[in-house]
Amino acid sequence: MKLLIPVDGSSLSMRAVSHAIQLAVAGLRTELVLVNVQEPASVYELVTLHDTEALAQVAEAAGRDMLAPAIAMAQGAGVPHVDVLATGDVVTTLLEVQEAQGCQAIVMGSHGKGRVRSAWLGSVSQAMLERSPVPITFVKPVDTDAD
Repeated sequence: MKLLIPVDGSSLSMRAVSHAIQLAVAGLRTELVLVNVQEPASVYELVTLHDTEALAQVAEAAGRDMLAPAIAMAQGAGVPHVDVLATGDVVTTLLEVQEAQGCQAIVMGSHGKGRVRSAWLGSVSQAMLERSPVPITFVKPVDTDAD
């Protein structure tokens, strides 16, 4: 089974990577697809820098930097994985990678903040929930207020 894991450099996305690795270590035969999506350069960035190649290099370096800890975790656990660095609208690009890689499920972090539906999940998480053709497991933040 292939699991898509969005990696954005946050501790929450690393918890999602850790959860997927735990599933593999527990016996789930899986390959992780670790993906970082860089948003396209803004008009301001294009106007001020005037060098689309330099902007692309900066975005690639940022994406590789965000993916590096997730790759190291998967390698350290001996879990098969591939990494994908893409540019585009985050949700659309994640769904395109999911389809292209043949992922049967997604494991991702969720910034749960409240009980109101629109605030329950972050905007990317909510959009993925609404648009994904495959099941999604949301990994919640550690509850620091728990007794």
